[in-house]
Amino acid sequence: MPNKHISFLASLFGETEESRKRIFRSIKAKADAKRTMTEKTADWMTSKFGSSTFLWLNGVVFFVWILVNVFPVNGIPIFDPYPFILLTTVVSIEAIFLAIFVLISQNRTAKVDDLREETHLQLNLISEKEVTKLIKMLALLLEKQGIDLSQDPELHKMIRPVSEEEIEKRLEREIL
Repeated sequence: MPNKHISFLASLFGETEESRKRIFRSIKAKADAKRTMTEKTADWMTSKFGSSTFLWLNGVVFFVWILVNVFPVNGIPIFDPYPFILLTTVVSIEAIFLAIFVLISQNRTAKVDDLREETHLQLNLISEKEVTKLIKMLALLLEKQGIDLSQDPELHKMIRPVSEEEIEKRLEREIL
């Protein structure tokens, strides 16, 4: 029964678990829609090249490359004899490009995460104000019923609004 009341109150404020999930999905969807061609390419490449298939494909190519250049095969001349300088160059170039694409993709993901984090912070601040208001209203109702709340220091702390600036300053001191 209490869950019914909670969901009723949440529906009054338009807050449901599904609506909260939709908000956060829409942040990612909007960010995805605004991606540049480079970011789309980086995301695609990161998803494809960050797979076990790509790992195995690279392993097979390197293995065949080394076999062909160590043990001569009819019709295929040795094109990169030991110490495989061409293979080393190709692998280095591949690593450079893959690292750049992964960084581009991670930077974009970090931007979306920052936006989500900021949204969470704003929602938490709003929730804090609402809870403080509810506690004040409840305290007023209790006082009207003749219940003495003056000896409850914890309640007095809870009724005091949270200062966003105070929290920011405290966090800045901890970070720096």
